[in-house]
Amino acid sequence: MLHIKNESGEFDIEVFALSQQRGSASIAQTLYRETDESKEARRKAAEERKLVGPMAWTSAPSKRPNKRDRRLIHSFRGDR
Repeated sequence: MLHIKNESGEFDIEVFALSQQRGSASIAQTLYRETDESKEARRKAAEERKLVGPMAWTSAPSKRPNKRDRRLIHSFRGDR
């Protein structure tokens, strides 16, 4: 069993076998299976993202940073 976490979500994968050489995607898909619980959790997460709306979790700055703002950003990052 593998638990994979990346930008697109979390997956629980059951690995049946390993291949000695790289093959096509159709052959690779026969070597593993995503659990039903994992599929359901990803489906629910996708529905929640749809309800929240596009880019609701991020906010773009309303303007470019001025000289003072850039100094604060650099000091926060530890630059210069």
